[in-house]
Amino acid sequence: MTFPARAAKRWQVSILAMALLFVMGGTARAQWLSLPLPGTPRTPDGKPNLMAPAPKTADGKPDLSGIWHAADNSFVENLAGEGVDIPMLPSAVALYKQRQATLGQDKPQLHCLPHGVPDAMLVSMIPFKIVQTPRETIVLYEEFNQYRQIFTDGRALPEDPNPAWFGYSVGKWDGDTFVVEVAGFKEGTWLDNGGHPHTEALHITERYRRPNFGNLELDVAINDPGAYPKPWKSATIHFKLLPDTELLEHLCENEKDAQHLGFK
Repeated sequence: MTFPARAAKRWQVSILAMALLFVMGGTARAQWLSLPLPGTPRTPDGKPNLMAPAPKTADGKPDLSGIWHAADNSFVENLAGEGVDIPMLPSAVALYKQRQATLGQDKPQLHCLPHGVPDAMLVSMIPFKIVQTPRETIVLYEEFNQYRQIFTDGRALPEDPNPAWFGYSVGKWDGDTFVVEVAGFKEGTWLDNGGHPHTEALHITERYRRPNFGNLELDVAINDPGAYPKPWKSATIHFKLLPDTELLEHLCENEKDAQHLGFK
């Protein structure tokens, strides 16, 4: 298959995948049209001031709370950045090539399963909400009404956890950067839309920064000796705030249309 034909088919699968999600749970980005929220800084014309300083918590740390979406207008195909080759072990190479060859037709979310970390935040059409409290930070994913807990009460990661789709997360502050350690993953989710795999040995370090009211940045470090010969890092991921709105209910009630996503 030539590159243009392959690219066209991948685009076709992506469009059908999004259509399937819409059928299963309604339009993902159909937000409330007008819901002015208190505490939102505004310009003289009343619009949200996304360049205003980042809000602070009572202890002076940046407050990451808000509804966010990936700034890119497409799926993130390669967590390391466009054109970056990520060295993989032979077993991971084989799985990655299979996912590429089938154009991602076995993506977990097409079968009502979670995206995983950090892939669940990388789909620009689907927002997520961060709720920051003193003892934990909660991430609410609009897609499939899923959630993730990041504990900040001083606990350590469990030594032998029952594997989970989103893993287990603990966080702490390093200056104005929120550092999150994640482990205890269930094998099967993808790291990005391109299909980079992982094993249950995966350990992720996330570093969140909120430079101003309307922007959030994330760097991800991947350490998985079961899939990669050495640790590697993502490109910086940028998120934009969705102000004056709320999440909507989005359910995956069946997967009857998944059969129509195949191509020979």
